[in-house]
Amino acid sequence: MLIPSIDLMGGRIVQLVQGERLKLAFDDFEYWIERFAKYPLVQLIDLDAAMRQGENRVLIEMVCGRLPCQVGGGLRTAEDGRRLLDAGARRVIYGSSLFGVAEASEARRHKLIRLEFAEGLKRTLGEEALCFSVDTKGGRVAVKGWKDSVELTPEEAVTWLEDSCSAFLYTHVDTEGTMQGFPLDVAATLRATTAKQLIVAGGIKERAEVDALDAMGVDAVAGMAVYSGAMEA
Repeated sequence: MLIPSIDLMGGRIVQLVQGERLKLAFDDFEYWIERFAKYPLVQLIDLDAAMRQGENRVLIEMVCGRLPCQVGGGLRTAEDGRRLLDAGARRVIYGSSLFGVAEASEARRHKLIRLEFAEGLKRTLGEEALCFSVDTKGGRVAVKGWKDSVELTPEEAVTWLEDSCSAFLYTHVDTEGTMQGFPLDVAATLRATTAKQLIVAGGIKERAEVDALDAMGVDAVAGMAVYSGAMEA
């Protein structure tokens, strides 16, 4: 399944390269909402909130009122998720708040994951409302707008968090926004790691990749390829 992405920054729809360099920006929300209306799920990310540089709450409420969205960006408490669900989100995405950044020995590796927080989200919001984001940069879990990292592999993180959510979102930051292709071997490894819905993003450039991922039972988020016109949506 293809999941179109709407990334918000400064009141516009944007596409960044590797989460840093602005490549594309659009103001015509109506056009893209109409384009994405046929999809069963759209991903909506508040990049300003993720980078702790403000928020785009009014736009999020507007888009959620028009499209079936899973929404993320800077969620730090269960109340943050509840507000988005009340605003019309179908599901909410938690990422950085699930992880610590302290060093840990191999035996204490799980301490880098806030398991009690994850379990509390499940109790408060319900498993079906939760998608957990496990993004990597250089093979390690990336957090705080992908500026910091945690000494965990994505497989370790997914294994520990498996019981507390209904889906995982994995972004391969090294190829995000580059349209260089998503590493299918990584998707295969993660697919073998979890029984939950698995959604991947980062560098997808053509429909053939989406089809290959679909054959693995993996859903794909596409942004740059759609907005640049390289892939029809």
